[in-house]
Amino acid sequence: MLADTGSVWNVDAVILLVEDDAGDALLVEEMLADSELDSALTWCKTLAEARRFLAGCRTPCCVLLDLHLPDVHGLDAVTQLVESAPDAAVVVLTGMAEADTGLSAVATGAQDYLVKGRLDPQALSRSVRYALQRKQVERAAGALRANQLMARENARLERGLLPVPLLHDDRFEAVARYEPGRAHALLSGDFYDVVQTSDGTVHAVIGDVSGHGAAEAALGVCLRVAWRTAVLCATDQLEQVRILEEILVAERSDSHLFATVVTLAFRPGGRRVQVVRAGHPGLLIRSGTEVGWIEPEPGMALGLLPGAGRWTTTELTLPDDGRIVLFTDGLFEGRTGPGSRLGEDGLLAMARRHGALTARSFVDTLVDEASEAAAPYGGLADDVAVLHLGWALGGGR
Repeated sequence: MLADTGSVWNVDAVILLVEDDAGDALLVEEMLADSELDSALTWCKTLAEARRFLAGCRTPCCVLLDLHLPDVHGLDAVTQLVESAPDAAVVVLTGMAEADTGLSAVATGAQDYLVKGRLDPQALSRSVRYALQRKQVERAAGALRANQLMARENARLERGLLPVPLLHDDRFEAVARYEPGRAHALLSGDFYDVVQTSDGTVHAVIGDVSGHGAAEAALGVCLRVAWRTAVLCATDQLEQVRILEEILVAERSDSHLFATVVTLAFRPGGRRVQVVRAGHPGLLIRSGTEVGWIEPEPGMALGLLPGAGRWTTTELTLPDDGRIVLFTDGLFEGRTGPGSRLGEDGLLAMARRHGALTARSFVDTLVDEASEAAAPYGGLADDVAVLHLGWALGGGR
């Protein structure tokens, strides 16, 4: 006997017959019994009944669908079934004179069709197996397309977060590296940029939007582009930070999101650097083989208390060969033991061991050693961005 909608045998796939004619239903049952298929058969007389069954079905299912039902007629039956149960394979049952309708049903979303007057166990078995396999291939292809779209989106985000420095003077050296954290596939909200304006000043920014994922990455891109625009419009550093906070508050998807930022302005003709810091970690100063850590005057991170932040400009005077290294906190927050992290002191000690390296080697070594130290404990849990900046000896104008 046909099973009702409350009974499904424990098999790899379920066959659901949606047919209001008892004679045709009995024919399908007999063909199934004589076929090679070892699947449960459930009978529903209306599309509404079938949709309720499919909503609770967690097993791969092939639906044998008649197009002449009490509650729906023709290709609308296929459309409604595919919309409500996109994972089910669909084989349409047609009459002898409905071959064209069967082809139209396949174009609408069914995987195959069978003519009732020519139904036999072998044809039924082949069609059900084919439909299930085709649905599996369709799902795999859909997942592949989704992954390809995600990869393209990641590439667009990467281009936005990891810009090419806009420099007109080759005497200024800017070395950057970005390393995605292990916990997320997308780049998250770390961002940086370097821009030289027409007066010879080199401006730089590095920032970190709290959280991980596409929304934070998009916000990071938005802040970077806004900062570059503000610089090119000759906006002063403090106003740049205020603008970034306004944009963050306007664009963030969650009121709890905030961002830390530090901006630099390397003046031409000397070693003066102006620094504005908003909640961001300190920075490293390199001179010869020596490395030191400094903490310019801090200010509130952006977005914590919108409108209440107060930031100041700190002016640094670098040695003749002085260079500045900026980074996000992912560089020193990786675990190095069951209850310990690298920390700022550990990062400074690491940097001092490699003070004689060139800019590129220095940056790469810091990131690689931090990653290696964290590897036994799951790797770096956050993205890392590093900027190594400075005039060549005798640089500037």
